[in-house]
Amino acid sequence: MEKLIKPARLAFMFMFIFALVVIYLIALYKLQIVAGAEYYEQSQNSRPFDVTVPAARGSILDRYGRTLVTNRTCNNLMINTSELFDRPAEEANEIILEVCRMIEEYGDEYIDELPITQDAPFEYTAMTSVQRERLNAWIDAKAKDYDVDRNSGAVEVLAAMRARYNIDNNYTARDARTIAGVRYEVNVRYDINTSDYVFAEDVSMELITELLESGIPGFEVTTSYVREYNTNYAAHILGYTNVMSDEEYKYYSKKGYPLNARVGKDGAEYAFEEYLHGVDGKATVTRTATGVVTKTVYTEEPEPGNNVYLTIDIGLQEASENALSSFITNTNLERVQANEEVEMYGVSNDGAHDKIQELITGGAVVAVDVATGEPLAIASWPTYDVSRIIQDWAEISTDESNPLFNRALNGVYAPGSTFKPVTAMAGLCEHKTDTLTTIECEGKFRKYEDAGYAPTCWIWGQGLHGELTLSEAITLSCNYYFYTIADYLQISLMAKYAKAYGLGEPTGIELPENIGQMSTDQYTQEHFGRDMYAGDTLAAGIGQSFSEFNTLQMAEYCAAIANNGYRRSASMLKSVRSFDYSETVYERTPEVLSSVEADPSYYEAIHQGMHGVVTDPMAGSVCAVFAGATYTAAAKTGTAQRGENRANNGFFICYAPYENPQIAVAVAVEKVGAGATTAEIARQVLDYYFSFVDSTVALEGENQLLR
Repeated sequence: MEKLIKPARLAFMFMFIFALVVIYLIALYKLQIVAGAEYYEQSQNSRPFDVTVPAARGSILDRYGRTLVTNRTCNNLMINTSELFDRPAEEANEIILEVCRMIEEYGDEYIDELPITQDAPFEYTAMTSVQRERLNAWIDAKAKDYDVDRNSGAVEVLAAMRARYNIDNNYTARDARTIAGVRYEVNVRYDINTSDYVFAEDVSMELITELLESGIPGFEVTTSYVREYNTNYAAHILGYTNVMSDEEYKYYSKKGYPLNARVGKDGAEYAFEEYLHGVDGKATVTRTATGVVTKTVYTEEPEPGNNVYLTIDIGLQEASENALSSFITNTNLERVQANEEVEMYGVSNDGAHDKIQELITGGAVVAVDVATGEPLAIASWPTYDVSRIIQDWAEISTDESNPLFNRALNGVYAPGSTFKPVTAMAGLCEHKTDTLTTIECEGKFRKYEDAGYAPTCWIWGQGLHGELTLSEAITLSCNYYFYTIADYLQISLMAKYAKAYGLGEPTGIELPENIGQMSTDQYTQEHFGRDMYAGDTLAAGIGQSFSEFNTLQMAEYCAAIANNGYRRSASMLKSVRSFDYSETVYERTPEVLSSVEADPSYYEAIHQGMHGVVTDPMAGSVCAVFAGATYTAAAKTGTAQRGENRANNGFFICYAPYENPQIAVAVAVEKVGAGATTAEIARQVLDYYFSFVDSTVALEGENQLLR
C-alpha cells in the first residue's frame, strides 16, 4: 500500500516552515532591535488627535460699518495632562515652575485664579461667585484625605494642596504657591467638570519657539481667537467675552456650546450672543512629539458667527464721552481748588464759595435719532478700558468710583424742570389750560399755606415772572405756573402722560436698565402706606417728588416731544449680516412703543417754549452757550434737589435743528449744582453731529462695510 505522506514531502514542508520562521524572526529582530527606536520615534511623531476647531466670533460694527470689535488669531498654551502627570510628581512640579518662569520672562501671563495671595502670609483674596464655587468644590473633594473644610483658612488649604500635589518643602513659599495654583486649576476642572484649562492665552511666538527648542514635555499649542477692540470708547455698550461660569454652562450646553467656549458677559457681546457666536468645527490633527502639526483633516468645518451692526455712531460716541469727561474733570478741578481756599481762608478769593463743595461723581450722555428712536451715542462716566477688563478686573471691580456702572441706563435721577413739558402737555390735552391762557406768577403758591405747605418759584426773593403763557413759562421755567397746572391735573393724569412719553417705562434697549418710577399714589402706598400728599403732587409737576428716570428715557422723551408725540423703541441693533457680509440676517424697522397725539398747536407751543431756552437771554446761561451755533435748537434745563447742604443733580435735554429735528440729546450729571451748566456738554455733542452730517468727506451708506 502506498504511503499517503512521503518522507521527502514531509521534510520539504518542515524546511519551508523553518525558513519562514527564520525570515519572520529576522524581520522582527530588525523591527524591534535594530530599528526599534527609530520606528518608535516615528510612531510618536505621527500621533493623531481629535480636536475642536473654534469658530470665529462675529464682528461688531457701528451704523456706518466701522469695525468696533473683531477677532485676532492667537496661540494658547495648554497642558497635556496625560504626558505631564504620568511623570513623578516632583518632576511634573519642576516642569510647571520652569514654564511659569519662562512665561513671565517673555512678558506673557499664565492663568491662575486660585483665590489665595501669591506671597506669605497667605490669605484669601476677594472672590467672585465662580471662584468661591470652584474652591468649595476642590475642598469638598479633598476634605476626607487632607483634613480641610469650607471653614479652613488660606494657609490650611494651601498646606493641603502642597500635600496633595507632593510639593517639596525645599521650594520657597512663592514657588510652592505658583505650582499649587496651576495644579489646582487643572484639578478643579475635574472636580466640577467644567471647561478645559487654558494655561496661557495669546502667548508670543518667541515663547512658543523657546518651548519647542527646549523640548519641555507636557505642553501643547492650540490656535484660537481673541477679541480685538478697534476703539477705546463705548465700553459699556460693547461689553466683553470670557469663559463660561458653571451656571452659564448649564444654559449654553443645551445650545451645543463646548466646555471651553467664550460667551458675551456684558453689553452687545451679551445681548447679541445668539448672532455673534459661531458653531465650532472638528478636525483630526497629526502632531509630532514636539507639537508640530503635520496634517489636519477637517471632519466638520467651523461656521463663523454673524456680524452685528449697532445703531451707534462711534464718532458721536467718542465726542460724547470726551465732552462729558472733560466737563466733569475740569469742574472737579475747579472745586478742589476752591475747597482748598475755603479750608485755608474760610472763603475763596472771589468770595463765591464759602463752604466745601461736593465733587461730581458721575454722569451720562445719550443722543438718539428723532425719526427712529435709535441710540446714536450712550456715554457713561467714569468708564474703563474694555480691552483690559479681564487683566484689570480686580482693580476695576473694586474701584470706588464704580466705572462698571452704566449711569446712562442704570443711573436714575429726578428730572427736575425737564419734566415741565409733560405737565404742560397734560394740562393742554386735559383742557386745564390752553396755549394763550396766562397765569400770573406770584412767587409763592399759597393754596395749601394753612396746611403748612407753600412752595416757591425759583425766582422768589429776586422778583416775579408776572403773567406768562405756557410757552413763556417753559422758557423761564416758572415753578409757580406748573404748580398751578399740576394742582388742576392731580397725579393720575400727569402719570398717564409721563407713561406715554416712556418715563418710568422700558425703552426697548437690549441691555439691562433701571426704569425708575413716576410719582404715583401706588408708589407712595407701596413705600409709605399712604396716597400722595398735595405737596407731593405739586413737586411732581416740576419733576421732583419721587420721580426718577434714566438718561436714555429722557433722550427718547425729548425725541418724542420733537417729533410731535411718537416714542419709538431704543433698540440698538440695526442689522445683522452673515460672516462674509453676503446676506442680511436681520434688518431693524422702527417701532412705535407709545404716542401722545395732540393738536399740532399744543406741540408748537411747547417747541416755542423750549426754543426760547436757547434764544432768550432772560432764560439764563443756555443762550450764551449756544451762541454762534450753525444750527437752531430747543432745550430744557432741570435741576434736581437732593436735600439741604447737598449739591443738586442736573439734567439737560435738547433737540436740533429746531425747524426739522434730527437728533435729541439728554445729559445727566451728578452733584453738578444746576442743569443749565451741563448745556456745554450737549453743545459739543451737537457740534460734532452737524459737522459730521455737513462734512464733504464721503462715507459709505449705513450698513455698508467700509473697506
